[in-house]
Amino acid sequence: MLEKTQAQVQDPVFSLIDQEKKRQAEGLELIPSENYVSENVLKAMGSVLTNKYSEGHPSFEGLDWQESEIKDRNPLTNFDWTEEKIEEAILSNYRYYGGQTNVDRIERLAISRAMKLFHADHANVQPHSGANANEAVYFAWCQPGDKILAMNLGHGGHLTHGSPVTRSAKIYNFISYGTTESGDLDYDEIERLAEAEQPKIILIGYSAFMKIPDFARIAKIGQKIGALLMADMAHVAGLIAGGVHPNPLDYGFHVMTTTTHKTLRGPRGGLILSNGNVASPLKKPEHTLENIPILIDRAVFPGTQGGPLEHVIAAKAVAFEEALRPEFKEYAKQIVKNAKALAVALQEDGFILQGGGTDNHLILANVKDSFGIDGKFYERALDMVGLTLNANAVPGDKGGAFRPSGVRLGTPAITTRGMKEAEMKQIATWMKQVLELCQEAKTEEGIEKPEIQAKLAKIHQEVIQFSRKFKVPAINA
Repeated sequence: MLEKTQAQVQDPVFSLIDQEKKRQAEGLELIPSENYVSENVLKAMGSVLTNKYSEGHPSFEGLDWQESEIKDRNPLTNFDWTEEKIEEAILSNYRYYGGQTNVDRIERLAISRAMKLFHADHANVQPHSGANANEAVYFAWCQPGDKILAMNLGHGGHLTHGSPVTRSAKIYNFISYGTTESGDLDYDEIERLAEAEQPKIILIGYSAFMKIPDFARIAKIGQKIGALLMADMAHVAGLIAGGVHPNPLDYGFHVMTTTTHKTLRGPRGGLILSNGNVASPLKKPEHTLENIPILIDRAVFPGTQGGPLEHVIAAKAVAFEEALRPEFKEYAKQIVKNAKALAVALQEDGFILQGGGTDNHLILANVKDSFGIDGKFYERALDMVGLTLNANAVPGDKGGAFRPSGVRLGTPAITTRGMKEAEMKQIATWMKQVLELCQEAKTEEGIEKPEIQAKLAKIHQEVIQFSRKFKVPAINA
């Protein structure tokens, strides 16, 4: 390990980073939105690409494709280039600055790998986040005031799907659908609202939903009214890439947005995948569903975002290559196995789970109805023993955003560390022990009592010893 410079020794930022490394290595990350990246992804993130401005887009025009007898195909559609061609090609670009040769090659690699990974006609790898990706799609297809049909936040949706506190809700007219008592999407309600409201976009996406959507049924509804079909798969993109979750693009969806972290195990950032015509974003296309890839490129830059973060795009390219490997499929399978095992163990310990369990990596536990403890109190207590998750509302929650009835957890990060079904039982046991201490304490003030702190400290030491058996990539690999 390289010795620290004098500046690093003096600047407390670096000691705090070291403390965070220790926290990650000695605790268990159960937040389903979080994961650990490989050493190579981390290296790309910290590269000299952070020095480069690259407003605009790379060009693919000039790359040869094997089936050249097909005269009318789009350069990006059904591509069959080798990565060697992409690496070697020096092409014109649609950038506002010079010195883009290497950046263009890297971004083209990221795009082509994402297309291959998700069976898409096009990929835009520039969004800084999942929120930015969603905003770009809205901007590409809608005018202010247009209707968008999306999942209610209180039923497991996402802030960027029309929550009143976001700018998207101030610009567009969001109509919300919910879930049934069994925890599934209310497809009858989706169809009724789609026919009555005639939204420009039907959006399927969520942050706390444990079922697998019926994409075929939703696609049929969207096609009936001529809506753009959009899927925000930020949470399950890695499961889609790994072949353990259906891909909405295979069912007629026009657009899929995602973050590149979470189950995909890449850097923090966004990604937009789309099907349709692909061409230069410099020429304004006709506003049709077939031209949605071009409209999206224009919406990302210059429409909603400035310069892309090319060091992050490089890290995305590395992560996409890792996700194309056979071992990633095994990883994705294990995420789901672990989530199901953890759900069963929690239910055996008396936890009420939304939807009765999980079909993906997400678990939503209603601790208020199960044990009389609110989610925020429980989240804080778990933090004290090195178990990290987040408080989360459940459908019909009366506790508000900061005192919700539930907690949300998942298995991507702990699966990255090599944990399997046997370890899930131990995690559930600690969660139950901490919950019993919350009941004993009765209040958040009560949890500070020395006798309870001593019991929490004992559990914390057990978690530390347990965690040290499972290495964190790029930290103690």
